[in-house]
Amino acid sequence: MSKVLAVAALILGALASASQTAVEQLSSLNQQAAAARKSGDKQGRLSVALRMRALLNGSPASIKAVARAYAETGDTRHALDALADFAAMGQVDTSLIRGEDQSLAKLQPLPEYGHILARISANAPRETHAETAILLSDPGILPEDIAYDPQSHTFLITSILEKKLLRVAFDGKTTEFASSPNHWPIFAIKADPARRLVWATESALEDFSPAPKSDWGRSAVLCFNLETGLLLHRIEGPPHSALGDMTLTNDGTPIVTDGVGGAVYRVDGEHLKLINGKDFISPQTPTLAPDGQHLFVPDYLRGIGILDLDTGKVAWITKEKTLRESLNGVDGLYFDHGALFLTQNGSSPERVLKIQLDKTLTHAVSSQTIERATDTLGDPTHGVVVGNEFYYIANSGWDQLDDHGALKAGAKLTPARIMRYKIQWRRAVSKFPSEAAKPQR
Repeated sequence: MSKVLAVAALILGALASASQTAVEQLSSLNQQAAAARKSGDKQGRLSVALRMRALLNGSPASIKAVARAYAETGDTRHALDALADFAAMGQVDTSLIRGEDQSLAKLQPLPEYGHILARISANAPRETHAETAILLSDPGILPEDIAYDPQSHTFLITSILEKKLLRVAFDGKTTEFASSPNHWPIFAIKADPARRLVWATESALEDFSPAPKSDWGRSAVLCFNLETGLLLHRIEGPPHSALGDMTLTNDGTPIVTDGVGGAVYRVDGEHLKLINGKDFISPQTPTLAPDGQHLFVPDYLRGIGILDLDTGKVAWITKEKTLRESLNGVDGLYFDHGALFLTQNGSSPERVLKIQLDKTLTHAVSSQTIERATDTLGDPTHGVVVGNEFYYIANSGWDQLDDHGALKAGAKLTPARIMRYKIQWRRAVSKFPSEAAKPQR
């Protein structure tokens, strides 16, 4: 292909990507990768891997795929560089350590490869700065999300397997608050103490055995009375949606994410209004920025986006080169005085982190591990900031289920924990750069 034709192909590819949603781009790239693999087109696989890395903002999985693609083309130097980047992100990969990845076989005799494996192996030490606040007595709950009611001094917890909401006191006493009106797994929960309301989501995920098969692909937003647990409103989601996570704006309006369809919605009366359906692939638990206009949205695959609630535009949080932690694989995200708290169950090893932002709130400058790779962490899910403490769910039980929601062979659910981390600092928070020129409302 001539240089002119090559440039033209790149331009056409860029234009096609610009017209596609992120979900469509990912699907297209996966199809191209499969076709290149089937035909033995190694350069084609490398081209797809590089575009995938760009789409996923340099996620650990995409970087490892780039390393494999470079290795298969015989480009040893770039393959090693990519693997070094993977190691620098604090990741552990047992297949690499055991030498089971045959696509990297040509690298294994090299001293540089051995040094990289040593760094990857060193990423696994256990660490914790949190303590168990509450041990949930029922191992069958499989808790997902947690909220706090300051008036009753109790937590509210959602249950995937028992399809209900629970009220949990600090002494561990647990009572049923409400149940799913459709007997679907309940995922997200947010309390609105000022209005004495509780918002939640229920989802009958596709091919998920805890949900009735006849309802697969349906989900809804629920509103309960915070005092009585009485169901006040139910808003059905779009077909084939998986409304899983949410937050509340300053006026109590729920913002809900679709982890399968890639969309972010605002509750508008008895309907859901689309805010953004283009930039996210699998948006998880969002958290409101101090200005009330921007939302930090963790995308499980792409990293952490900053969504403008007025325009729907998205920018992605950048980070210092010295910050080794990945911003992908985040399930729960919470903002507190200039920092983001992350429950990261899509990382290896799984961890809970505090990420310090700069004054613009757009750039991550440092990180602190709250808990990583401990025996009791399991799959951490969601959390909540209460005063000077961050509480999060550990050992949820998700790692004991297969992809269809059934208990794995030989697996056993054990009691989940609500962990407590004491936040030791407070500092002033700046606004986004764009906010400085706007009149205050």
